[in-house]
Amino acid sequence: MTGNRPRAVLVGEAMLELSQDGSGWQLGYGGDTLNTAIHLARSGIDTAYLTALGTDPFSADLKAQWAAEGLDTSLILSDPARNPGLYAITCDETGERSFTYWRGESAARGLFACDGIAAAISAAEYADLLVFSLISLAILPPEGRESLLALARMVRRHGGFVAFDGNYRPRLWSNPQIARAARDAAIAVANIGLPTLEDEFMLSGASSADEVAAHWQALGCSETIVKLGPAGCRLPDGRIIPPLRKLAPVDTSGAGDAFNAGYLEARLRGQLPETAAPAGHALAGWTIMRRGAIPARDS
Repeated sequence: MTGNRPRAVLVGEAMLELSQDGSGWQLGYGGDTLNTAIHLARSGIDTAYLTALGTDPFSADLKAQWAAEGLDTSLILSDPARNPGLYAITCDETGERSFTYWRGESAARGLFACDGIAAAISAAEYADLLVFSLISLAILPPEGRESLLALARMVRRHGGFVAFDGNYRPRLWSNPQIARAARDAAIAVANIGLPTLEDEFMLSGASSADEVAAHWQALGCSETIVKLGPAGCRLPDGRIIPPLRKLAPVDTSGAGDAFNAGYLEARLRGQLPETAAPAGHALAGWTIMRRGAIPARDS
């Protein structure tokens, strides 16, 4: 992947975020692919986010904040009948986080039925890179999932790259079988895979990075990077790349999303996987030493 300013389009759900600091609850925003999109935009990559918000004041504020981060908001659609979802993050003494969600009627769930979606798809299909996750699929109805996979195929046909993160949240699925089928359908249209061993163990019982990589590569996703948490990541050739240094995290929210951004930025700028992986670790390391899924740039 080469070029001066490659264009990336990320698809998913962006939500209002409640997180704690020493003085109480703070209101921000987050969502797995949004976190990655913000990091990419901050790095100078021309990045757009494809989602739906409401027409309420919170939606307007979210869109304005993302534009201030340098994110292209031209693909953000509006659903006047719905609002953004909301989630709260709580952390234990080790920095490990847990989430509580209020997202059942969020605007993003109706993304592919929104007014303006045809024009948005026409723009997104020419992206150099399309990024989505298993959460992106989970929030959509079956016809929306098919529309997202069809968009991924269009991007591939036009010579673009498709990256898929198998971010598994059991509560978003009625049963694991449906989740596995959706994951495998997405793997088959992607050529960059960003699974996490922990998620793959929960979803399909995979016990090793080699097992995960073999499954994803057998379905056609040749560049599969298996994220291993504190142990680093597994490259497509089987090598393990550890983090640059061991850290005592303050907040692990968004660590995997930050890794994705660092890795994909490096790949978009022409670096090989073995040099892109340390870039992913560096950005993830910066993120986990600060609070929130998307820490302020000057924090």
